[in-house]
Amino acid sequence: RRQWLIAVLALPQLAKAQTPLRIKIAAASNLKFVLADLTALYQQQTGIRIDVNLGASGNLARQILQGLPVEQFISADEDRVVELVKAGRTVDAGYRYATGRLALIVPKNSPLPLNQGLAAVVRALKPGDKFAIANPALAPYGVAAEEALQRAGVRPLAASQKVLGDNIGQATQFVATGAAQAGITALSLATAPELAPALQVLPLPESLHGPLHQRMVLLKGASPAAVAWHQFLLSPQARAVFLRHGYALPQ
Repeated sequence: RRQWLIAVLALPQLAKAQTPLRIKIAAASNLKFVLADLTALYQQQTGIRIDVNLGASGNLARQILQGLPVEQFISADEDRVVELVKAGRTVDAGYRYATGRLALIVPKNSPLPLNQGLAAVVRALKPGDKFAIANPALAPYGVAAEEALQRAGVRPLAASQKVLGDNIGQATQFVATGAAQAGITALSLATAPELAPALQVLPLPESLHGPLHQRMVLLKGASPAAVAWHQFLLSPQARAVFLRHGYALPQ
């Protein structure tokens, strides 16, 4: 991409003018581990540091509208980006950069029948057991989790059984720490090496929920360095990292 090449060629001069150069971004919590790899790779190649503010997409969009000082928003869905576009806060309509996947998780030592699928796990829950998802009002992964539960044909969870995380990262931690006996999370989080010792993981069929198309956008006032980083995330090198973390590439 010509725009990306021009921005990259300007990076040595940018870094010289302001050392160390830093870019502040806001990103959905499902991106925690993939962004850790991507930002480390980018800093190694350019010397530029990316400061990442993680959270639920809904919360981050609201904070940006209230003046959160970031140059880029990497959302877990497209609707939150559309909100910012309509509010006149963005450079353009942004780009779809990845499609997310869901995973059913239980603690490592759980007796629940994970390999039998979502319906079997829900049926096996005891009355006092907890099932964790992200808050659907804030996080698209929470909306997709509710869709998966409905399409799996299982009984609705009792209100006392459902535990809502403020974001998908918190919902994952509920299960990893044993505070919840099962849950639905992002496949990209569930399969991270950092969580492997704590979880059993079953990827869920994409047919159980609507597509989790994820979109990113530059905000007005974004620096040339932020433009270069933004374009890097669309490069073949970055896309290979997304694939490695369990995402599908956008169609």
